[in-house]
Amino acid sequence: MGCALRKQERIYEDHVVLAAQTHFSLEDVKALNELFRKLSCSICKDGFISKEEFQLGLFRDSRKQSLFSDRMFKLFDSNNDGLIDFGEFIRTLSIFHPDASQAQKIAVAFKLYDLWQRGFIGREEVKELILALLYESELILTDDIVEDIVDKTLEEADSKGDGKIDIEEWNNFAALNPSLLKNMTIPYLKDITAAFPSFVLNIEKNDEIYKDF
Repeated sequence: MGCALRKQERIYEDHVVLAAQTHFSLEDVKALNELFRKLSCSICKDGFISKEEFQLGLFRDSRKQSLFSDRMFKLFDSNNDGLIDFGEFIRTLSIFHPDASQAQKIAVAFKLYDLWQRGFIGREEVKELILALLYESELILTDDIVEDIVDKTLEEADSKGDGKIDIEEWNNFAALNPSLLKNMTIPYLKDITAAFPSFVLNIEKNDEIYKDF
């Protein structure tokens, strides 16, 4: 997406309000604003994080394709306009805060894995998620083994036996398998003023980059 095609005006959201609505302190929000500005300036200096900038922050490669980065970007882009503004950035990061409730993390994880947004996770979605995980881990398994993993996952999670995992079944499955939620917490967010999350771009401070903000 070229800079000329990027979103209209930046939306200002008061830091005090964002702190009140999330698990972050006012100082945390201010620190995260610096992180947001770095990410949103990495390709196009417009005050929004594009999908390419998001992937650049995650992988240092704006062209790398990943199912999980796609799903994460859509989670952050809550209004589905193709860009992440500062409010979306803060509110979504708050879900990954150590103080966010387990119920909230379970619900958001379900939303991430409900690839086709049908209100349940079907067999093909389970398979696609497993294949994506194997790809990210650079592991190669035979089709038979992958099918066995899919079968076992559904056997454990699909308590109603209807071939899909609904939100109630997911809640029970996640409660019995807390490791499913390990990626839903970013410990660094507990003390954001001391260290940014691990996906931060290693960009040297340059006040000139912010002169138009």
